[in-house]
Amino acid sequence: MKEDLAMQVKSALWKKKISQKKLAELVGISSAYLSDIIRGRKDGPKAQEHIKHIRKILDI
Repeated sequence: MKEDLAMQVKSALWKKKISQKKLAELVGISSAYLSDIIRGRKDGPKAQEHIKHIRKILDI
């Protein structure tokens, strides 16, 4: 799942021409925290809520 999310996010960012930093701003979290979520280092309940928000923003 971790690799799948990372690939989906990277692909969507590229297609939408959005930087990871901009995505973090849109979600309301730091770039470092976003990176940890995408890489699967953070996967608690709060991170899962952020993942839902990320998926909504990127349409994935």
